Amino acid sequence: MKKFLIILLTLTVVVLPACAKQSKKDIRHEQNKIHYLNISWWEKYKDPVLTENIKKLYEVNYDLKNADLKVKENEKMVKIQFADELPALTFDGSLGRVFRSSNQQFGAMQIPSYAQYNYQLPLTMSYEIDIWGENRLKTKSAEQQLAIIEQAERAAYIALTSDFTADYFNLIKTDKFLQLQEELIKLQEEIARKTAEKHDAGLCTINEVLAEQKFLTLLKEEKNNLEAKQDVLMNGLRVYLSMKEEIPSRAKYEDLTLLSGIPLEYDTTVIENRPDYIQEEANIKRIGFDVRIARKELLPKFIIFGQIGLNAYHLDTLFNSYSQLFNAGILPSFDLFAGGRKMALLKLRKYQYEEALNSYQKTILQAIREINNGLSEYKIAMKNYDQSTERLKMQNQIFSLMQDKKEIGAASDIDVLYGKEALLLIEKEQISNKINCLISTISLYKSVGGVDLYSINTSKENI
Repeated sequence: MKKFLIILLTLTVVVLPACAKQSKKDIRHEQNKIHYLNISWWEKYKDPVLTENIKKLYEVNYDLKNADLKVKENEKMVKIQFADELPALTFDGSLGRVFRSSNQQFGAMQIPSYAQYNYQLPLTMSYEIDIWGENRLKTKSAEQQLAIIEQAERAAYIALTSDFTADYFNLIKTDKFLQLQEELIKLQEEIARKTAEKHDAGLCTINEVLAEQKFLTLLKEEKNNLEAKQDVLMNGLRVYLSMKEEIPSRAKYEDLTLLSGIPLEYDTTVIENRPDYIQEEANIKRIGFDVRIARKELLPKFIIFGQIGLNAYHLDTLFNSYSQLFNAGILPSFDLFAGGRKMALLKLRKYQYEEALNSYQKTILQAIREINNGLSEYKIAMKNYDQSTERLKMQNQIFSLMQDKKEIGAASDIDVLYGKEALLLIEKEQISNKINCLISTISLYKSVGGVDLYSINTSKENI
């Protein structure tokens, strides 16, 4: 029995260093991803309906659920890889009846044919001595792959919330457009009717009547297109929110407020917040580990093994001292010839590393371009909104003057209708520019990696 204890103690002392090499970084456990939504940012739009929809998006969207499952899958991949750094302990018991023929001979003595039972109950322990740190590098490589998947999940949250909000604002715009379109159609119907009366009275030509009727059909056609667009946007929101027939809740256009005071210059380090940038950094580290692993594949491996247990031919002697089974040793392994596979693998990893470096540089350029484009779009959208607002004010003044002229008999009813129609058309432009301003802030938010735009510091080195 002492021999059993000595062997077990020896194996334990040998494998303890492997257990000490456990990664300092804990395997990522189940965590709440609500912070990926960045609710504090969406609350700045001062739209409670939007905020509630985004919270629901987090709970029910299937793409976000799959993104979370991808992270969990890679957590297990890291755990599987880490298991290779630890010793393996197996039990391979066997019970069988052995039939031997008389073909064994010791000098002049020949063993006759016989049959007997054989009972084996061994515990087998093996451990690859990680002299070169290859298994540790494989675990680090798996951890970097996990980091890439985590950023992919974050990117999914940023993209889905941004795309959802853009469609949400476009739906509100379409709702308002339909409302104004109804007014425009009523005005145009009245204008067409009055123009027909003028024609009947001999005060205008038939061409004027046809022109007004033609414009009326154009307005009705625009309404049909708006209704189709409304259906498309509503169906899109239903998919985001995993709804079937329900009507997605949304605010009224009049309740929307523009964001003001957004910084117009960003520090170059803002690209470090982007998921794709962080992914490329992690990918370079991952392939760097793979290159080192490929080098260490050229070196020999050493496996410590040990076996302890029982081996007997009769049950009544199974636990006797002479039935004890134990052995231990080291198995060196080295490939003398592998057809050039290992050298090819090393070169492959080096090429992949160079490719990753190129992708990293390209990602930086793309990030700068997208942020600059986002800033440009936001600036132009704000300018257009200010100009359309000013134009709407002037048209309001023109319409008021037209009403005053009608009061004194200097303008007709149809002139007032024309003035009201022109006012509604400019109002549609102003509404479109306001929604464009909101959507441009979403695009900018997305381009900087889902960071609160107000929290981005500016410096002299801007992009």
